[in-house]
Amino acid sequence: MPLPLRRRLQKHVAAWPWQRVGVLAGVSLALALMLIVYLFGVSDHFFGRLFSAFLVLFWLLAVTFLAVVPFVTWATGHWFGRGWAEVSTPAPRPRRTAAGSATARSYSSPAASRRPEIR
Repeated sequence: MPLPLRRRLQKHVAAWPWQRVGVLAGVSLALALMLIVYLFGVSDHFFGRLFSAFLVLFWLLAVTFLAVVPFVTWATGHWFGRGWAEVSTPAPRPRRTAAGSATARSYSSPAASRRPEIR
């Protein structure tokens, strides 16, 4: 029996090299801050405005992906039924046999398919 998704995710995340990830994140943050200081300096409370804009963006993304997306997924499954929430996959087309491809086909003009049927 396969492991549940949560258990598989825990095993996958535990295998990451967290020390290397932390070092790379710290170096990239330091380089980004040094670039900002070089380009804009420390005048006009730029870092204060940058920090508050980052917090607003971070909280909007966090609320979106941690609350709104799971709620919409839950709501579509419970309010509209499982068929609404499931991904619909097209039915596979049957393969042609060797005998079927050798038979002659009749081709009609495209105009014939657009003419209205008279009954």
